[in-house]
Amino acid sequence: MSNEPNHVVVIGGGVIGAYTAYYLARQGRRVTLIDKGAFGHGCSHGNCGLICPSHVLPLSQPGAVSKALKAMLGRNTPFKIKPRFDPELWGWLWRFMRACKKPAMLASGRARAALLNSSMELYLKLLDEEGLDCEWEHRGVLFVYMTESGMEHYGQTDALVRKHFGIGATRYDGDALIELEPALRPGVAGGWHYECDAHVRPDRLMAEMKRVLNKHHVTIYEHTPVNHFIRDSATGKARAVFVGGPETTGHDITADAFVLATGALAPKFQEALGVRLRIQPGKGYSITMPRPERCPAIPMIFQEHKVAVTPMRTGYRLGSLMEFNGYDDSIEKHRVKLLEIGARPYLYEPTAEPIEETWTGWRPMTPDGVPLIGPSRTFSNVVVAAGHSMVGMSMGPASGRLAAELVTGQRPHVEPRHYDPRLRG
Repeated sequence: MSNEPNHVVVIGGGVIGAYTAYYLARQGRRVTLIDKGAFGHGCSHGNCGLICPSHVLPLSQPGAVSKALKAMLGRNTPFKIKPRFDPELWGWLWRFMRACKKPAMLASGRARAALLNSSMELYLKLLDEEGLDCEWEHRGVLFVYMTESGMEHYGQTDALVRKHFGIGATRYDGDALIELEPALRPGVAGGWHYECDAHVRPDRLMAEMKRVLNKHHVTIYEHTPVNHFIRDSATGKARAVFVGGPETTGHDITADAFVLATGALAPKFQEALGVRLRIQPGKGYSITMPRPERCPAIPMIFQEHKVAVTPMRTGYRLGSLMEFNGYDDSIEKHRVKLLEIGARPYLYEPTAEPIEETWTGWRPMTPDGVPLIGPSRTFSNVVVAAGHSMVGMSMGPASGRLAAELVTGQRPHVEPRHYDPRLRG
């Protein structure tokens, strides 16, 4: 976009919208951020807070389909699809299967790596320049395995990631892993430590980003749903969004350009924008509690049980699971219990009392794990920034910067064509 917009409206107050607003404001634009709920809630609130350059590979890997089908046969499995008539879901699953081939996986990995690596650099700069008090810790992430076969199988993945992306983990077997992380029980086979990774407390990060946006004079409207775009008949561009809900009087908010950063809800606008936004809500859960007495120092992922563990300075969180249940935000207690059950074989103290928050959120899942960032077809002044799957926190700064660059006509700091929604239908 070459028309240097002065006023930009960012729709969505999650991590992607927050960083988009930040980089627009740093460019000297007047920015209005609108969210249908409270700023920083939704999927940006209760995730596990991992900042992971190591997570270059998408879920769409060779063998992923057969593993998912086997998992679905169990009664209490981490992965679940609710049977229903949903052509959008079926189309998504078909594209996911097509992406589960090595060349497609590596192509997705290269696109993901560009945003992940850039985001880590930008996070370090943000921490320094804005003084973010978000419980940032750079201790890496451990992939822990209960079985020798799991350890050896992941060794092949680590070798592939090392070869193609230059990211490698340190291997720890048995007692060596216990020495590194004494919170683990004896009997685990070992683990792989990606020292390049970091973690934050997500709700603290979002609170800090709200502070920073206020400092940079970003106007924030909360509990303000956006209903639709309004076209300028003379230019064909979007001139405003119509906001308001059943309990409020609707009105227009005009701007020169717009960024849609509504995560899993972005497909609501796909017809109006003229692009297919193939995003499915992948429901995840977490429970937050005080730090147990024997608390891990390093965040961990128990791959064989699909549970993530995040020790934070002021708390402790277990999270994971994946459900394709549509836009269902109910919390099923027996599903939440799977988090504790999955962590129990690994940790002396998998949980602590009291449970401070039980949370669920919709991860914006794309079939190939690559986000959608780029202009719409209908309106040249509307940019989409959504579909970050399970790594929105990790990709946030680079994605927000890229969206800001695209909407203002600046030179993109990463190659944008990988993410262009017009090329991804």
